[in-house]
Order: sequence, then structure tokens, then C-alpha cells
Amino acid sequence: MSTPAATVLPAFELHAEEVHFAYNGRAVLRGASLTIRPGEVVSLLGSNGAGKTTLLRVLLGLSRPSSGSVCLNGKPLARYGRRELALHLAYVPQTHVTPFPYKVQEVAMLGRLPHTGLMRSPSRRDHDVVAETLERLGIAHLAERPYSQVSGGERQLTLIARALAQGARILVMDEPVSGLDYGNQLRFLAHLRALAADGYSVVKATHHPEHALLAATRVALLCDGAIVRDGPAAEVVTPAAIRQLYGVEVTAFHAPDGQATAFYPSERVPPAR
Repeated sequence: MSTPAATVLPAFELHAEEVHFAYNGRAVLRGASLTIRPGEVVSLLGSNGAGKTTLLRVLLGLSRPSSGSVCLNGKPLARYGRRELALHLAYVPQTHVTPFPYKVQEVAMLGRLPHTGLMRSPSRRDHDVVAETLERLGIAHLAERPYSQVSGGERQLTLIARALAQGARILVMDEPVSGLDYGNQLRFLAHLRALAADGYSVVKATHHPEHALLAATRVALLCDGAIVRDGPAAEVVTPAAIRQLYGVEVTAFHAPDGQATAFYPSERVPPAR
């Protein structure tokens, strides 16, 4: 897969250290620490209310912690201008509705704003960057289609194209496969693995342990506002971890290679083959 023509800046490490955050007097994050390195897909796994979205907002610099620090390449996020930060960090939301009938290529072109500003029309280079990102993600044939009329999976890939068009090397995603059918979920996760193989960093919040096993190089368990475990997916995503996060008893189904690939409620374990 070729690298997009966007200006590629060095891949930086994103690090949150002992982050605390409260909302309306209620503690949401309680000393959360997390590091995102180049070439990783990090799944942030936790129940509703555990603080996943809040931690992502803190990592993006959209919410400022009450204590603790977030640094990009050793430099506090607060010392980056918003435009400079956008060259390194990009957000891929769970859902995105445009108020105007944008085409797919026009949504992707929004990623060029940190380079062009609001007043300059896109250059030939900007169009080339967008065209290459759409081609990379296999949606070049949708360039002229209205964004609102493509499938959910194609919209999510368009949002990744927008992020890549920024030139950002760290992609922050909040439940990116929510609402996608099973086939599109697997295709989307395959794109994340390919991006990591090219040196991009991906951190994504998810409710699905199986997705963490399929796509993540690391999994961080977020429980009551703190990271309680962080490590390789196969070591971290276990029945004990699911019990801790969600309060349910499950049994792992293991593939022939010995890796857990799915979980079942303990009272309905499939028969041995």
C-alpha cells in the first residue's frame, strides 16, 4: 500500500500520565495513564461510563485534565497550537452527519484545512492527496457520490481518508465500528491493521473484546476511570478481564492456534468438537 502524498511528519509518541478529570464535580478519570506508540493499534476496552470518551478527548487536547499531563513527543499538548496539533492528531468519530450534501471527496478534502486554511481554495496537490487517500482505502470509485448516500462502512472509511489527508500519524477513534454490519466491521479492522503496519498509530475505544483480539496490538482496560491493565491483546483480553469490566461470566472459544477468538456466556458454552 503506497503512502499518501500528504506531507508526512515524523511519527510521535502520545503519552498521558496520571490524568484526572471531573465533570460537574463527578470524577470521571482517576489517574489514567496510557502511551500510544508508532505502529500500534491500541484498543481501549471498558464499560459504559468507564471514561473512554473522556480519555480520548483528553488525548486529543479537547478536554484539559484537572491534574496529570498529556504530551506529544515529550511536549505538553497545551504548548501546541490547534493547527500544529491537527498535523499530528486526527479524530475519527463514531458517527458524522454533514449539514450540506457533500460528496465523499469533499468530506475527505476537509482534512486539508490545517494546510490550506479557511480562505484558500484547494490546490492541485490537495486534490492529489485526497485522491490517493481514497484510493488507498478502496473508495476512490465513490469520490463523486453524496456522502449521505454511501453505506455506513464507506462513511467510516471516508472519515479515515479525511484524517489521512491531514497528514496526521495518530488516529483517535471513538467506537468506529458502531452501526456497521459484521462484514464491514472486519474490513474496517483490516484497514486499521494495515495503517499500523505503515507506521500510523491508532487508539480506539470499543465495547467488543473480540474486536480487540482481531485488530489490536495492545489492549488497555479502563475501569472506574483508571487503566487497570495494559498489554498484548491475547494476554489482557481474558474471561477474568471481562468479568472485571462488565460483571459477567464468560468462557473463551479458542481457535486451532490456541488464541481466544470469541466469548460465550458460561452457561451456554458450545460443545467441544
